[in-house]
Amino acid sequence: MIKKPDRNELRQKKHQRVRKRIKGDAERPRMAVFRSLNHIYVQIINDTAGRTLITASSLEPEFKAATLSGGNVAGAKKVGELVAKKALAQGIDKVVFDRGGYIYHGRVAALADAAREAGLQF
Repeated sequence: MIKKPDRNELRQKKHQRVRKRIKGDAERPRMAVFRSLNHIYVQIINDTAGRTLITASSLEPEFKAATLSGGNVAGAKKVGELVAKKALAQGIDKVVFDRGGYIYHGRVAALADAAREAGLQF
């Protein structure tokens, strides 16, 4: 019997194909998105140095104070605003967007649009 790959395995394969081409550096770090059923996470990463510069997620106290859920579009928008605010405070205004193998739709698109509206360029 042939084993059918699950959705997460397929997503990881897509992400590996994308990561071959997308690299973040000091000038334009990579903004990587990960979403689970209940939360959404985003990191801004300098791949040449191998360092995570900024993180934001739906588990942070600033997010919890807004009483939103990380599993919906409104929560993703708030996380996008948070990451953009943190990035601009550190002087990062241009990033390369890495959707993590997810379809650019729903929470991933809402996070990206909110980050753009808050001042990030990608």
